[in-house]
Amino acid sequence: MEVEAGGAVERAQSGDSDAFRLLVEQHSRAIFRLAYRMTGNEEDAEDVVQETFLRAYRQLSRYEARSSFSTWLYRIASNYSLDLIRMRKRHEEKRERGSREDHDLLQSMPETAPGPDRILYGSQLKHQVDAALDELSPQERTAFVLRHFEGLSIDEIGQALGTGTNATKHSIFRAVQKLRRSLEPVLGSAR
Repeated sequence: MEVEAGGAVERAQSGDSDAFRLLVEQHSRAIFRLAYRMTGNEEDAEDVVQETFLRAYRQLSRYEARSSFSTWLYRIASNYSLDLIRMRKRHEEKRERGSREDHDLLQSMPETAPGPDRILYGSQLKHQVDAALDELSPQERTAFVLRHFEGLSIDEIGQALGTGTNATKHSIFRAVQKLRRSLEPVLGSAR
């Protein structure tokens, strides 16, 4: 039997584990998409989903219906994704850069390989996009991903980030401007 999300939240808050399981089923795909787009890694995204629902379960009594349940989950997932990204950056800085780039290039090659020029361009573009996203502040990156990958409204993003409308719009605008500047050399050469 399908239960309304609001009713499921209230039931889960009163200790109904089936209602919480329903909430996990309803929201886990969206949380995974957000986490994958933020971390760029399927394994990390799965960790984010698991940790998001674990934290949500522990903090369920503190959830207030001022924002939607999904927005509350997005905030938890965004914060944990950013934590993972920071940890990964620290870890990667310790590693030798050359071996990582070789490994990424091999992983990015499709099974039915297109021509070498497409592979090179795709690899350069992926590297440039990853580098451009890394240049964004955590708030800009989260705002950009929530807006352009998840399609959330400005108000929903503001609730997830804990910012006002103008600050949210400004974060998205700055992110887009920085990405355009960073990607112009690669995209301009493709035209």
